[in-house]
Amino acid sequence: MAKRDYYEVLGVAKSATEAELKSAFRKAAMQWHPDKNPGDKSAEVKFKEINEAYQCLSDGQKRAAYDRYGHAAFEQGGAGGGMGDGFGSSMADIFEDLFGDMMGRGGGGGRRSGGRERGSDLRYNLEITLEDAFHGKASTIKVPTSATCEACGGSGAKAGAKPKPCGTCNGHGRVRAQQGFFAIERTCPTCQGRGEMIDNPCGSCSGSGRVMRERSLSVNIPPGVEDGTRIRLAGEGEAGLRGGPSGDLYIFLAIKPHPFFQRDGADLYCRVPISMVQAALGSEIAVHTLDSAEAKVKIPEGTQSGKQFKLRGKGMPVLRSRDVGDLYIQAIVETPQSLTRRQRELLAEFETESSSKTHPESSGFFSKMKDFFDNLSS
Repeated sequence: MAKRDYYEVLGVAKSATEAELKSAFRKAAMQWHPDKNPGDKSAEVKFKEINEAYQCLSDGQKRAAYDRYGHAAFEQGGAGGGMGDGFGSSMADIFEDLFGDMMGRGGGGGRRSGGRERGSDLRYNLEITLEDAFHGKASTIKVPTSATCEACGGSGAKAGAKPKPCGTCNGHGRVRAQQGFFAIERTCPTCQGRGEMIDNPCGSCSGSGRVMRERSLSVNIPPGVEDGTRIRLAGEGEAGLRGGPSGDLYIFLAIKPHPFFQRDGADLYCRVPISMVQAALGSEIAVHTLDSAEAKVKIPEGTQSGKQFKLRGKGMPVLRSRDVGDLYIQAIVETPQSLTRRQRELLAEFETESSSKTHPESSGFFSKMKDFFDNLSS
């Protein structure tokens, strides 16, 4: 059976760069690797074909010969010896690049030499008021987390004892398995990738090198933060395993609902009830803002319910900016309730004196509505 074109095998053009070749190889190798296709003989054949194509095209001299003569350039022992003999060393970097991340995640991602493993990141939910978000504040929180064990200094070994290299992987944390003509490294099953074993674990931390503690931390909340804002405290997360680096602490802010103000980005909204008389005759009202000041709002004569008045620069500060939002006052005209007899008489008298000029919207509304639907039906 004739060999397929190497460029076709990798799915690249003949003008492909070295980076494009490597990217295509990574993608194809991940798809057809025997470990991902157990028992599939065709996958193993394709994987070998992919390796052979990349082995040739990744070598400048071999690629030049292949481009000129095709597969004939390696006949009579040229290709078989050249590509097979150098596979273990020349492909090592590729397999490390391909499967290193997988092995790190599968065997406890973040492990480092000597059994040191980075601590996990932690999340802390902190609820603040709208005033806190407006002014900013320094808050102290208490976080239960794992800290480095003081008894063993994070090593996990009992005082006077030391961890020893794992006998299975000789301290490397990974073991190599030979499959046919290629080799694959995997996480050591004995030490779980740490490269060390502890015969005499520390009694305080049971060999983990860390213990649970509650820590007090100061958090600086800048002005203008919004609901869901995330603050990162580097190195304040969980302590690393056996002396490894600590993770990070992420603080997620939640802003409590305010009894008077609603927020939309940097703008604030406030619904203010006014009497029917204030709306009709006009007036001036005083409203408080989040900066503890008092602002005057002029209500013009004939104000309708829902009318908004903007107070420029009285909203929320914008995070890490000098910009400030606006405050919108929405007038809500309140209908009188629980009227006395005299009040009823006055309102009835007012209604008698009313006309289409005093009620331009409601005047003739129902007659106009009736005429509209009568014309629609006819």
